[in-house]
Amino acid sequence: MSVQAEGTFYVQGIGLRPKVQVSADGSGVVGHVGARLLADLADATGLTAAYSAALRPLRPRGTGHDPGRIATDLAVMLADGGEAIADLVVLRDQADVFGPVASTPTAWRLLADIDEAALASLRAARGSARETAWMQAAETGEGIPAARAGGRELPGLVLDLDATLVTCHSEKEQAAPTYKGGFGFHPLLCFLANTGEALSGRLRPGNAGANTAADHITVLDQALAQIPDAHRHGTDILIRADSAGSAKAFLAHVRDLRKRGIRTFFSVGYAITEPVRRAVRAMTDRLWHPALDQDGTLRDGAEVAELTGLIDLDGYPADTRIIVRRERPHPGAQLSLFDQDEGLRHQVFLTDTPSHGGGSAQFLEVRHRGHATIEDHIRCGKTTGFGRFPSRHFAVNAVWLELSLAAIDLLAWTRVLLLDGELAAAEPKKLRYRLLHVAARLTRGSRRLRLRISATWPWKNELATAFHRLAALPRPTS
Repeated sequence: MSVQAEGTFYVQGIGLRPKVQVSADGSGVVGHVGARLLADLADATGLTAAYSAALRPLRPRGTGHDPGRIATDLAVMLADGGEAIADLVVLRDQADVFGPVASTPTAWRLLADIDEAALASLRAARGSARETAWMQAAETGEGIPAARAGGRELPGLVLDLDATLVTCHSEKEQAAPTYKGGFGFHPLLCFLANTGEALSGRLRPGNAGANTAADHITVLDQALAQIPDAHRHGTDILIRADSAGSAKAFLAHVRDLRKRGIRTFFSVGYAITEPVRRAVRAMTDRLWHPALDQDGTLRDGAEVAELTGLIDLDGYPADTRIIVRRERPHPGAQLSLFDQDEGLRHQVFLTDTPSHGGGSAQFLEVRHRGHATIEDHIRCGKTTGFGRFPSRHFAVNAVWLELSLAAIDLLAWTRVLLLDGELAAAEPKKLRYRLLHVAARLTRGSRRLRLRISATWPWKNELATAFHRLAALPRPTS
């Protein structure tokens, strides 16, 4: 701040940072200490061992780096925020903390050697580790948390499906122009709303259709295969998607899963067609009811109505309901010509949840609106591996996607099993800044290594507690 007194300017003093000298000759200090938490969690859930068993055929002579360990290290690196295979150097150059880590060429060769059969084995291995993680959650806490909507818990599990665009800046196999004018891939993904786990994903060309029923069926089936048997059978499983998931063949598949003992229900977006527009215009004001916010309070300026019986839903599963919400558009909202004419934004969805047992249109609408959380999961997933694909070869990039899903799972299991409070709901960026990238001093004594976190680090206790909880987790038996 400048102050003038009798024609003279004075500058108020500000605090100066201490002067430092920088050299590159330190020893005993290591970084990314929290990433060791992820590596040990992969061991504790059996993911490392399951990967080793799945990829054993790729190590016929039993020499060199274990392929399963390489896959785990890649997943840990991605969870830690790495973007390229070369980022393994962060783990490799700290062997005292992370042990022997494969070189970049060795990791490249492994990814190139994994064929479709080995990729399927990796998926099965991740499902096995998930079963262990869920059992650990049940034994050490309250188990898998419930998803919420409208101020109350949702029964069972909630699976969200959605596709996203990933831009490629160089020629890659099966990369193609996208519907938004870009160039790259169009993967379809499924996340578990309860925990943020990445259950499944399918890498697709950039010009893949958004509403392709076959792709939705494949991704859903792979996601269901990831759910432990004890939860897959006998538990309500809600499948949410936007209008891309409204294909009749996909919804028929969701309904047919009940014949296999899987209690699936759907809640999917629906296009605003001319019959829908006519029905909305014909609705009297008394048939509209106030919409709800996610905390259960009334949503200002929004209303819900049921259109079931007013729209021909021939070809859709029996007892399918159709519900519409209208509300004042927020600034910048994309409006159709119909919305502009009406002065309100409209969104329509289909569900087969019956009206009895709490299935009111108001509650089902706010429950469906919770599907938007998958956009946050995808945004975070793009910083955890699948926002950038490393290879020209499609098969290698498909493996990369699978390992990025494992990285997302490791972060989700860390939150559920090892963290409390704010960090138990933190996004990857916050976890990396506060826990994963912290530095520590490595000391030796009594034939043991000790990581000494700075006593002034604001989240030292949270990280130390997480390591202690990890050590106490029950381990899977061989």
